[in-house]
Amino acid sequence: MTRTPTVLLHTDNPADARDKVVAAHPDLTVLTCDSYAALPDTIARHRPEVIYSVRFGGTSGFPRDAIVESETVKWLSIGGSGTDHLATWDSARLTVTNAAGVAADMMAEYTLGAMLHFSLDIAGFRKAQKAREWVSGKVTPIAGQSVLILGMGQTGQAVAKRCRAMGMRVLGVRARPAPMDNVDEIHGIDALPDLWSKADYIVICVPLLPSTQGLVDAAAIASLQSNAVVIDISRGGVTDQSALAVALSNGALKGAALDVFETEPLPKDSPLWALENVILTPHCSSVYDGWELKSVGMFCENLTRYRQGHTLTNIVNPARGY
Repeated sequence: MTRTPTVLLHTDNPADARDKVVAAHPDLTVLTCDSYAALPDTIARHRPEVIYSVRFGGTSGFPRDAIVESETVKWLSIGGSGTDHLATWDSARLTVTNAAGVAADMMAEYTLGAMLHFSLDIAGFRKAQKAREWVSGKVTPIAGQSVLILGMGQTGQAVAKRCRAMGMRVLGVRARPAPMDNVDEIHGIDALPDLWSKADYIVICVPLLPSTQGLVDAAAIASLQSNAVVIDISRGGVTDQSALAVALSNGALKGAALDVFETEPLPKDSPLWALENVILTPHCSSVYDGWELKSVGMFCENLTRYRQGHTLTNIVNPARGY
């Protein structure tokens, strides 16, 4: 027997999302909510069994309790990959899935672009161009250089694939080490003290978990090569950005590309704003035209499985956070 659950779409772009879900499941009741403030009352009034939710207003104020403590919600489908805004939940009562991989290729392109920005000294040439100065310059190949990737989920794998194609040496770190395509060496987190100094580029794409909170701390930053570039596309809180700012300002590191921050929006008094060897982007490495509809499409496929009583894909273990 096919189940007919009431579905609630919690997103800031509800019309397009609803059209896609209704087209795939025309017999279902599909409701929408486009704010954090209205979600608790919407759940209480309509008692949905399934919620698709995007963290469109940031983590602060996200109505986590209204979802996790609901008596009717049995399945929560997260539109992105991170679930740190949910803390923990009772997996016997609530199944949580995510859209892991929906932005993996885009985030990998962001990473490669940041690498090339520094290897080609784009900032230096741009500065000379603005001053109308003809300088003697050079560019540096990334082929033959080493990249240390923290987190070998779908984003880390997409980064590794592109780095290998560019001729780089790829070092990967994951919770449960196992041989992987496009990775020269795979290690556990406990190997990091010996790996920091071996990398020209450090790419951070782990989820924010108790085990990864402060993973890239002051000691790790002090162990990096002076020509190293840090690229952080994970979550604010994984990297000690105060220590990173100090290292970047005193020349202990070549540069950084930061898409995530401990406080978002980044406070105007942050020293990171003034550093010329830093690329700052507003947590958008996973945002591209069509990403949410791709995520909704993944949800629709999973909704078919749910209705037919089959095992869902991308189920998140609350103990691991992925």
